[in-house]
Amino acid sequence: MNLGRLVDLPVTVLLGGTSPEREVSLESGAAVASALETLGARVTHVDTAEPDWWQPLLDSELVFIALHGAGGEDGTVQGMLETLGLPFTGSGVLASALAMDKPRCKQLWRGLGLPTQPFVGLEEGSDWGAVMDELGAAFVKPASGGSSIGTRGVETAAELEAAWRDCHQYGPLIAERLVRGPEYTVAVLGEQVLPAIRVETDNAFYDYEAKYLSDSTRYLCPCGLEAEEEAALAELARAAFDSLDCRVWGRVDFMRDSDGVFYLLEVNTVPGMTSHSLVPMAAAARDLDFNQLVGRIACLSLEA
Repeated sequence: MNLGRLVDLPVTVLLGGTSPEREVSLESGAAVASALETLGARVTHVDTAEPDWWQPLLDSELVFIALHGAGGEDGTVQGMLETLGLPFTGSGVLASALAMDKPRCKQLWRGLGLPTQPFVGLEEGSDWGAVMDELGAAFVKPASGGSSIGTRGVETAAELEAAWRDCHQYGPLIAERLVRGPEYTVAVLGEQVLPAIRVETDNAFYDYEAKYLSDSTRYLCPCGLEAEEEAALAELARAAFDSLDCRVWGRVDFMRDSDGVFYLLEVNTVPGMTSHSLVPMAAAARDLDFNQLVGRIACLSLEA
């Protein structure tokens, strides 16, 4: 792939925004912008939390989306950019919206026969005991959100109700049946499925602190799976990615239960690009450094 086409290309990096993932987005966006500048692009940084943030976009030939969460990863910015006729990185409107909307994404996967755990939508009047009877131990998480913000593991009805009261500030919540086992993540880059990473943490689960702050979280790549198992995981990641009509790049997250079955958690259409992020780690396992990874995302997006 000719990364030389990025030299002198006017690129706007969208970062920041107003979602709970703003701080992660600022870090991702700064790293992406630095890489693009190293590759010779003419880069403009735009924080979408600012008034009239969209005006500098009109001088761009590519918009690199480094926004995480609502307002950047959910199809809204993508729709605006499509309306303006501006090329942008990553997935389009429908894929972004579906990937961000966990209940609809999981319903689609279940309809296609892809493995994902059952879930229940939560609201103030929910029958907490009935939910726990249906699911057993569960994870409470925002129906649309990421970075494990507003996520809790629960074992009892009282814990479930407390989790809803503590976390409903992040929007509608779901409870998803808990899978006890290791977590894996698989990155997709164009037609490539990158090597799987196994994530291990001493925390109760792979939460915000483990993802972005801790230096004790362990990332295993090679991930320890047999070759046939990793190939099957890669095939499932590609199937989940393609089922939503995602494009260019993304990351698919899994849990594996004690019987060895992989269950889909979600697809991230704008994964983190920080010093602790997983897609750069997977790319490095294929001898792609961070600058090359960013360049490939940009070039693939121009070709999409």
